[in-house]
Amino acid sequence: MKATRLALKGALDLNLKNFDCLHPQADGPKRYPLFSFDLKENAMSEGLDRIDQKILRLLQADGRMANAEIAERVGTSAATCHRRIQRLFADGFVRAVRALIDPTRVGRGTLVFVGVVLDRSTPESFSEFEAAVRAIPVLLDCHLVAGDFDYMLKIRVADMAGFNRLHSATLIGLPGVRQTRTFFVMKEVIDNAPLDL
Repeated sequence: MKATRLALKGALDLNLKNFDCLHPQADGPKRYPLFSFDLKENAMSEGLDRIDQKILRLLQADGRMANAEIAERVGTSAATCHRRIQRLFADGFVRAVRALIDPTRVGRGTLVFVGVVLDRSTPESFSEFEAAVRAIPVLLDCHLVAGDFDYMLKIRVADMAGFNRLHSATLIGLPGVRQTRTFFVMKEVIDNAPLDL
């Protein structure tokens, strides 16, 4: 009866990721996977377990963290941790590790978003525009978006005068551009936040 109660309790508790049920070869309840109601865990279903998620969180926080320290924090041996990290890179979960530079210290303190409308919505015009924007050094992000714009650009420059020069010399001359709308950032509340894993 006790085992049965444990089984029912585990099956009904949706906060658990597993449930207890009786196994014919066991003396007590065993753990079996149950459908997860945790959206984050559903998103991590592509070959990642909890240790992999911990490793990814640590690498996001500090890409220079030594393998030995990561292994200690996630509770594995250094060799196992190294193999896991190598697999995360090989499988594309980690695309790169780089330094996060303070833009104000290197003369890029002004953040600007630019909405771009093209004169034609064709695959050819999109391809031409995308090829051209890749050559702009101060461009941080370029996204094809739905709504009032075709593209949203994220740009860092030294100041408003620097952006005006970029706009007149480069942005309005990009292929297929019919209209641009500029948004100067007044305050960076959250920028480059890590993924919520």
